[in-house]
Amino acid sequence: MQRVKAEQEARASMENGGHSDVPDNANEHCPGTQSESAGKSDACQGCPNQEACATAPKGPDPDLVIIAERMANVKHKILVLSGKGGVGKSTFSAQLSFALAAMGDQVGLLDIDICGPSIPKMSGVEGQDIHQSNLGWSPVYVEPNLGVMSIGFMLPNPDEAVIWRGPRKNGLIKQFLKDVYWDKLDYLVVDAPPGTSDEHISIVQFLQATGIDGAIIVTTPQQVSLIDVRKEVSFCKKVGLPILGVVENMSGLRQPVSHFKFVRVTDKGEEKDMTEWATEYMREKAPELLDLIACTEVFDSSRGGAAMMCKEMEVPFLGKVPLDPQLCKAAEEGRSFFDDNHKCSASAPALKGIIERLLASPMLSRTEVNDDVM
Repeated sequence: MQRVKAEQEARASMENGGHSDVPDNANEHCPGTQSESAGKSDACQGCPNQEACATAPKGPDPDLVIIAERMANVKHKILVLSGKGGVGKSTFSAQLSFALAAMGDQVGLLDIDICGPSIPKMSGVEGQDIHQSNLGWSPVYVEPNLGVMSIGFMLPNPDEAVIWRGPRKNGLIKQFLKDVYWDKLDYLVVDAPPGTSDEHISIVQFLQATGIDGAIIVTTPQQVSLIDVRKEVSFCKKVGLPILGVVENMSGLRQPVSHFKFVRVTDKGEEKDMTEWATEYMREKAPELLDLIACTEVFDSSRGGAAMMCKEMEVPFLGKVPLDPQLCKAAEEGRSFFDDNHKCSASAPALKGIIERLLASPMLSRTEVNDDVM
């Protein structure tokens, strides 16, 4: 009963900008869940929340003060969201963090995808342990200026399933925010799970008082993904979370012609590898072809993709990132695809442009770190 009420309160509060403590299903003239008369006044008689309101602790959450103190050392807080899973949100979060760190910024990457933590692998620190000091939990460092925190570091083995209900997930998110010692950060990038569930409501509630720069929403071009992204945009508007922009990921396949594999398919569906012959033929007859990048559409974008959706919903469009096998390989190996030794020639320029537009956005606040805190 208390869990149901808590969820109702949280959702009602978010829909009203975080200021309401009246559940959606409350009786008329509800005094509010934080009132001393909550659950006890005449207006509470017959309300489904009456017992929970009467017994729940009153007053502000003291942990929010601790979170505010921790976050006072963080200049910019960016949430990375998606309406649907499998669109490359965590890949984008990891590569954004790599890029910001490469610019010399102090960066923290917080993975709050409790049931599907992929950030440890995508940042190249899978299997590492979290250490604790008198200052709190220490992030796992990829580079001296890039730290990562995830439940993935706490699992006994990577195949372990996390089967938790909402309150326990929310409790861990709160613990990440109040107990992790990041020191001073220029950017905290928060990789959230897909959708608009408990985790999203909690992270916004916990960070709202500290100032969130906004959210980046990642999608793919087809309508089946954009339908859910529209819900994500609606969520952000309801809770007062600024939208820094939308990124269209997997926007067509791009790959150097020299990296392609060529096959000949028989009438029976049998394949014969013709890569060596085709490469040699081009080298002899048209060597300039080997310097080109081949492009093709993978998903249907005939209705305008993310760019059209952004125009209709009046939110910024940051750009497109093509589906690039080299980017996929970089994510699997947990490294930056800006690495000079592993250039992703098809996708790196696109992501670089997106990051430049993001950093130039007037929506990113310029709050200075409070040197007196901690």
